[in-house]
Amino acid sequence: MCRRCSLTLPQRKKAPNNGVYIEIGETGSNVNNPQKLKLKAGDRFPETSNHNRLWSYQRRP
Repeated sequence: MCRRCSLTLPQRKKAPNNGVYIEIGETGSNVNNPQKLKLKAGDRFPETSNHNRLWSYQRRP
């Protein structure tokens, strides 16, 4: 689990909530050119662009 985020999700799982999800590094670090997705609850996450990345819920500013 990331220190910045309350939620990190393994690949190929379903989104638990509606919202925007972003790729982060496996240690919780920021990555260059991360994918950002707007998903609805129950939608499946696509593959990350790198096997060392995870999906995380992006908080609202």
